[in-house]
Amino acid sequence: MTLHTLEIPVSGMDCAECTLHVQHAIAALPGVQHVDVFLASEKALVRCDPHQVDLKLISHAVAAAGYRVPDQSTAPDRAGDLHRSYSRQVFTLFGIVFFAVLFIVVIGEWLGLFEQLTDIIPWPIWLTIVLAAGWPVFRNVVRATLKKQVISHTLMTIGVLAAIAVGQWATAAIVVFFMRVGDYAEHFTTERARRAVKDLTALAPQTARLDQDGVEREVLIAQVRPDDVISVRPGEKIPVDGEVIDGRATLNQAAITGEAMPVEAGPGAKVYAATFAQSGSLRIKTTHVGSDTTFGRVIKLVEEAEAQRADVQRVADKFSAYYLPVVASIAALTFLISRNPLSTCAVLVVACSCSFALATPIAMLASIGAAAKRGLLIKGGKYVEALAQADVLLIDKTGTLTLGQPQLTDILPQADTPDQKLELLRLAASAEKYSEHPLAEAVRSAARTQGLTLLEPHDFEALPGLGVRARVNGSVIAVGNQRFVGQDEILPYAAELEAQGKTLLYVTQDDHLLGGLAASDTLRPEVPAAIQALRSLGIQRLELLTGDNERTAAALAQQLGVQYRANLLPENKIAIVKEYQAQGHIVVMVGDGVNDAPALAQANVGIAMGAAGSDVAIEAAHIALLRDDWMLVPDALRIARRTMRVVKSNIGFTIGYNAIGLTLAAFGILPPVLAAAAQSLPDVGILLNSSRLIRQK
Repeated sequence: MTLHTLEIPVSGMDCAECTLHVQHAIAALPGVQHVDVFLASEKALVRCDPHQVDLKLISHAVAAAGYRVPDQSTAPDRAGDLHRSYSRQVFTLFGIVFFAVLFIVVIGEWLGLFEQLTDIIPWPIWLTIVLAAGWPVFRNVVRATLKKQVISHTLMTIGVLAAIAVGQWATAAIVVFFMRVGDYAEHFTTERARRAVKDLTALAPQTARLDQDGVEREVLIAQVRPDDVISVRPGEKIPVDGEVIDGRATLNQAAITGEAMPVEAGPGAKVYAATFAQSGSLRIKTTHVGSDTTFGRVIKLVEEAEAQRADVQRVADKFSAYYLPVVASIAALTFLISRNPLSTCAVLVVACSCSFALATPIAMLASIGAAAKRGLLIKGGKYVEALAQADVLLIDKTGTLTLGQPQLTDILPQADTPDQKLELLRLAASAEKYSEHPLAEAVRSAARTQGLTLLEPHDFEALPGLGVRARVNGSVIAVGNQRFVGQDEILPYAAELEAQGKTLLYVTQDDHLLGGLAASDTLRPEVPAAIQALRSLGIQRLELLTGDNERTAAALAQQLGVQYRANLLPENKIAIVKEYQAQGHIVVMVGDGVNDAPALAQANVGIAMGAAGSDVAIEAAHIALLRDDWMLVPDALRIARRTMRVVKSNIGFTIGYNAIGLTLAAFGILPPVLAAAAQSLPDVGILLNSSRLIRQK
């Protein structure tokens, strides 16, 4: 059976409870293997058998759950802008009416005039108001009840029926009014949190200027294919990932890296979708389009980040599941003790379970979306929570602490003659011809500078953390560390060079030592300040993990004031991560996302440097830095800790608010009308608290 993944837009979801209803409705269809529903991006990813399930069937299931699959043929951008504008106007008007009604109700209750005012209106009018205003809510409650589900509106609907049963028609109508106000507040709260993600999505270009045989025409992005040539004029967005084949331009790459500092691009430069040309024109050969671009992958991962739910969110979800039965029990106990139906009604009405469900995801959505706009790609709430608790930071060296562009500084043949130096370099560069390691590029670059012609290697073999071996001109050439080439002999000046922080490569021919090469890399200039910032944030255990020799590692570690372990293979790094985890530490691993992929995956939080354009980095790490800036590492830690403070304050506020409300309602202090008004306020409090994460600097 061949399974396909369908991406289905779903509208009408306002809280985590909504996503569960949609998920259960779709999962019940025959042929559906797995369903993920995302609140932030308002969509479902359905893994299913296309012979049993289609879009129409899924749409009916979603509609039966009380939600809607919108028509995907409509133009999303303008319609979405108009809808958001209309929603803001409606919400503003509704807010004015809400506070006007709230003022009248509170003053009326306080002065004892409320019943006199409401008695003027006959009950049939109140009943009409209840049915007209509450129909969407009642419909969802009936649907949920038929499916043996209890939702947040179930108890409030029972409260409305209780008010009607004792003749409190006006109370029932006002309760319905505040129910709808609560729904709008939830919708507005969720939309506010989604805004950072939607603003990011809106940066994606919709059209491209296709250049065919010198003739330019504007086409939709969907019509562009790899190897097509795209023209970009000053002030235009680059619509694809590609390589510049003609022209020069100054580019703003903030959409990808979060850095507004412009960069220069000319022939041969890689460029990315959603960046734009501030000046100059370019002709670009397309390599990736749409969701396959770096920006497209970033959007997809940000949208799906909420699937990686934090433990605190799971606890809140479980609390929500038990909360409604507890409230029903309190209401029953209130009636048995007081025999007061209005107090019982107030208990049912004041309970606000949605605020528990919103407390965590709203903060996570806001934080993850805002972080992505700054060049920090966080893959889910579970990694935000883990990072906030981190106490150990392990660091790779080449390409992470350093720029990853080492230069060859010394050539050390056994016989120190010019000819021997060039021959040593030629053989080493030939063996390294197909290696992707930064040190291999340093060797090849030095050979090109000397004008050497490289030989073709055969039986090439690369061992991560050790070196390379290949057959060159009939001889087996090995280039790597001393342990790899199996030599006991020490190269001349080895100790002195390693003390300077240089990396030594031993070169052998048929197991005979020919000599060595020394290379050095440049420490990223912002690293010392970033390390100091991490210490100030409470990360006291910082350790350098490197495949370099002891002296080279010691020189760099001493410069930064960190611990170190040298001569490591990739599996050694994984073992060190596991060692700290076994001791109960929360481990963060920072690497370049290529050689360090296993250790990044093993760590509680793996952070990859330089993720822009790197599939390996984005896939391997839990957090990807979209620009090579070490200051983003302490920034990520600050964001995580601030987010968890907001989450905990949201949950604490919600628990305290509901506890006070239930107590006042059970003792008859809070009448049903004010209870209805009170239940809509926690969502606003959560919004105001979580919105600090959207604005964080």
